[in-house]
Amino acid sequence: MSTACPADYACDPARLKRPPDLPAETLYVIGGLYGNPEALEALLARQAREERTGGPVTLVFNGDFHWFDVQPGAFRQVGEAVLAHAALRGNVEAELARDGGGMDCGCSYPDYVEPGVAERSNAIFARLAATAAADPAQRARLAGLPLHLVAEVGGRRIAILHGDPESLAGWRLAEEALAALDASDGAAPQAGVPQTPAAQVAQWFRRAGADAFATTHTCLPFARDLLVDGRPRLLINNGSAGMPNFRGLRSGLITRISARPEVPLDSLYGIALGGVRYDALPIAYDHERWLRRFLADWPPGSPAHLSYHGRIVDGPGYTLAQAVRGRVQGAGLLRSA
Repeated sequence: MSTACPADYACDPARLKRPPDLPAETLYVIGGLYGNPEALEALLARQAREERTGGPVTLVFNGDFHWFDVQPGAFRQVGEAVLAHAALRGNVEAELARDGGGMDCGCSYPDYVEPGVAERSNAIFARLAATAAADPAQRARLAGLPLHLVAEVGGRRIAILHGDPESLAGWRLAEEALAALDASDGAAPQAGVPQTPAAQVAQWFRRAGADAFATTHTCLPFARDLLVDGRPRLLINNGSAGMPNFRGLRSGLITRISARPEVPLDSLYGIALGGVRYDALPIAYDHERWLRRFLADWPPGSPAHLSYHGRIVDGPGYTLAQAVRGRVQGAGLLRSA
């Protein structure tokens, strides 16, 4: 089922070893908004609250901010709000911007993902592409978005990606591809899931000159620290800002990276490395309003309903404990530290 990525998806980690694109005191990395206006509203409200008490907050949307927003008004609302901030393209935006609207969603699902997922994603994309085709100004702005950004927070270099360091739609930093990093804790790789060796991850950090890779794309969050050449580094994936990320928790998730040392009261898990705090923050959007909107556009039997309704209502089959790896601490330990 896995398909080759388009040539323009290719990334060279060495290109990340450049002067930072943006400095920030506090940075929100927002991946996988998936066209959820309620999550966007809640996110901007959270930013405003923090700025009233804790100083400026810089937002970076690292792709797939469009997806379920097939109504022209919602598509425009999401696009205009997101593009008022720093953003890079995910596979969804890359394919929407392509001449002819793209052939499929560009997700490049690996072979271990159930085939029906890819088929339904392509059907969702076809409907979204028809909406985007009627808004050429938005499509033109999507075409100009970069593949990646480099932020500097507290003197640390944060490489902000959509997929992995070599591909916009890469899966080699998916949580299930990194079980080998946690073998000492008893983690066992899933059958049929290719593992990314620790040596490969270390090489990416060296070539990029990065202290952290902040990613999304693969839709399940985690944070995992590791040492590379005696220096602490971090892999952190926010999963989805616009959908639940853990079983039974109806909230999106973003990555907060800050030079300020305090632990946010709503942090689900996090770690301080090199004087910088990294935290996973919930985005508690209006679930009932979002569900009504989703069902109006994607009723039972539609491809999005088949693929996502269960996750929107109950969360994925994934727990908070599974996301907390290495020396990263969950909420209980954060509060007692």
